[in-house]
Amino acid sequence: MTDSTDEGQGAIRVMVVDDHPMWRDAVARDLAESGFDVVATAGDGDQAVRRAKAAGPDVLVLDLNLPAKPGVQVCKELVGHNPALRVLVLSASGEHADVLEAVKSGATGYLLKSASTDELLDAVRRTAVGDPVFTPGLAGLVLGEYRRLASEPAPAPDTGQPGAPQLTDRETEVLRLVAKGLSYKQIAERLVISHRTVQNHVQNTLGKLQLHNRVELVRYAIERGLDDE
Repeated sequence: MTDSTDEGQGAIRVMVVDDHPMWRDAVARDLAESGFDVVATAGDGDQAVRRAKAAGPDVLVLDLNLPAKPGVQVCKELVGHNPALRVLVLSASGEHADVLEAVKSGATGYLLKSASTDELLDAVRRTAVGDPVFTPGLAGLVLGEYRRLASEPAPAPDTGQPGAPQLTDRETEVLRLVAKGLSYKQIAERLVISHRTVQNHVQNTLGKLQLHNRVELVRYAIERGLDDE
């Protein structure tokens, strides 16, 4: 059995949302047997929103094609309700439009249902700490969307004004690598620091810049040309 706990913390709390009972139960069972705390399951969008608000999972494993309310709407509502929630979409669809819509709605990662059990377990662990997880081939698509969003005018914090929060050299370095599309693990290897340290730098940067998630963070970095340095 694989331990899903992390450096003294309790088991990662996971909720599984899928309208196919056999698939939903199988995923929940695999997660539970691997040490995750499966706090709830749901079979439609409305039920998912109600139960997630009550159960408070760390990670929501979410199908997009749901009755009553589509998965992207579920994601948008729940992340809006609790920005700390991590959402891993687990879908049969690899359509680019579905992937981009999921990311825009607040999903941290996107995995196809063709993934192996080990890939799913690893994806949930990484999603829990905010590391974006995408089925191979989709990460480049999402980074391209980040760049497109960055080309559109949008209000953003201006750290050049007096009294504005300033990033440390290390935080700027981590932010630059995030903007280039590297995972937290790759950043840790590149800078010869721990995965946890990378997470801490990202969280500190989000707090300083008053941003809420990786999408906003990457957009902020690209707008300032950090990805080209």
